[in-house]
Order: sequence, then structure tokens, then C-alpha cells
Amino acid sequence: MQPESDAIHPRPSPPRYLALAGPTASGKTAAALAIAQAWRVEIISVDSALVYRGMDIGTAKPTTAELAAVPHHLINIRDPLQAYSAAEFVADAKQLITEITARGSLPLLVGGTMLYFKALRDGLDAMPRADPAIRAAIALEAAQKGWPALHAELARLDPDTAARLPPGDSQRIARALEVFRASGRPLSSFQTRISGQDQALVHDPDHLLISLEPLDRAWLHRRIAQRFDAMLAGGFLDEVRALRARGDLHPDLPSMRCVGYRQAWEALDGLWPMSELRDKGIAATRQLAKRQITWLRSMPQRQVVACDAPEALEQVLTLAKSFIEGGQ
Repeated sequence: MQPESDAIHPRPSPPRYLALAGPTASGKTAAALAIAQAWRVEIISVDSALVYRGMDIGTAKPTTAELAAVPHHLINIRDPLQAYSAAEFVADAKQLITEITARGSLPLLVGGTMLYFKALRDGLDAMPRADPAIRAAIALEAAQKGWPALHAELARLDPDTAARLPPGDSQRIARALEVFRASGRPLSSFQTRISGQDQALVHDPDHLLISLEPLDRAWLHRRIAQRFDAMLAGGFLDEVRALRARGDLHPDLPSMRCVGYRQAWEALDGLWPMSELRDKGIAATRQLAKRQITWLRSMPQRQVVACDAPEALEQVLTLAKSFIEGGQ
């Protein structure tokens, strides 16, 4: 029997939202704009790099015309000197979902930062803050043993996190080990818990995650190479030079560790020949795409669309139509 209080004052349903995810270069922006042409939506960016101002070319940020075509949110909201956490994203996204719904539009979440999608769906425990002493000890161990050895240690302590990190991803390996040493818990345990207040949002059927995933990985690799070449031709190195010229940024910042920017910074530092930048940037972007696909495959609620199929856009619009008009 329904409790009397609920019968008199029924709990409001969580706001509906549509989500569009996929690895880099899978066609998310084009699909999102096609959805926006057909229905009244506002886009919430789910991308940890697009939050930064002055980082346009290397992040493949939507163009001025694309940003003007439909309202966008969570783009250009941080200076590259500032950090932006998954917890901040969840708070911002929830507020925007409520506000957009109140305006009579549908929130459309679009991006490739899978931790953000997972955090919004599952919630996040409060992870330990950065500990300089632990971080320094890990850096010393890495200098002595090498990052592959620390990756092997992480595989023993937190196999789920280690499985989605390459042995050379020093930043994320260090953070995962730091979290374990500070808390005694693996990083993956903080990323899978659902807080009580989020139960309704997580289990509400009124949201759909469309996932753009390639059947042929070579197709995605070609797209990644084409995009990186276009970035280089579009002035990417000049963009990184301008960021370096500020004088207050350094390569250990989250913003400067974004794929492409890290490789360009190291090339400009002379750590390896500039002629290697293209290959290193493309290889790093491929690794990012591989991690993104691994994350997506851990999300069983997603609706997969083969982004390399000729009818991919049509399938996305069919799924969107069924969800949007079916809920009206």
C-alpha cells in the first residue's frame, strides 16, 4: 500500500534527459546538432577539456557558429590554471538539467568524459584530497622503478582501474595509488557507489544514453589522424605557444595534460623532435579513444549505434525520436 504522505504529496519525477556519448572523433557533435535541429534541446557538454578557455583548436571545441546554433553549457567555464572535478560536474549538470527542463527544453548531454557520465549516473564518494607527501613518495618510486612497475602495483591493488590505464599514464596511475595509500580503498570503489539521494535519478527510466561506437577500429583511427592533421593545419601549435607565453601554466596542470597539449608542450620543450609531434599526438589520442570505449562497455544501459555505419545518424535520430516523443 502506498504511504499516505506519498499519496497526498506524490514525489516529483526526476527530470528527463538524453545523453550522447562516444570516443573522440566518433561524430558526437554532428549528431548532437542534428538532434538540436529536430527538437528543442540545450546541450550540456560532458567533456573535461572543453571547460577551459583559450583551448579551442586542440580540444576540437564546437565552432562559433555551432555554439550559436543551439544553447551550450559547461564550455569555457574555467581558466586553464583552474581544476574542474567530476564532483563539480555532477553538481553543475544536475542544476542545469533542472533549469533547462523548467525552460521547456530537453537537456542533451554530449561528450566523451566517461567518468562524468558515470558520476552523474552512480554518484561519487568523497575521494581523499591530494596529499603532497604521498605524491612525492610515488614520484620518487617512479623515478627509481619506472611507471610500468607502478602500474603493475596498481594492477594488484586496484585491477579495475589498472585495466583501463596504459602503463605510461603517469598522472592517473599516481592519483590511483595516492587514493589507495591515503584511504586503503581502490579508486574504482569511489566511482561505483550510489548515494541514497541519487537513487531516483539513477533508476529513473526517463533518460537514454546513446553510445557511438565503431565496428571497425581502423575507421576511428583514420578519423583521429584526419582530425589531428586539421588541428595542426589550423594553428594548434600557435595556440599552445600562446598558453606557454602566459608564464603561469605548467605541464603538470590537468589542462595541460589533455591529449595533444601534453605532447605539444613536450615538443616545444625540446624533449623530442618536433617532427615526432604528429605521430605522438595521434598515438595518444588513440589510447584515449581505447579508454573511452572501455568505459562505455561498462555501461550496460547504453544504446549502441555503430558510428562507422552509413545509417548511423539516422539510427541516432530514430532513437532520439522514440525517447523524446515517447515521453510527451
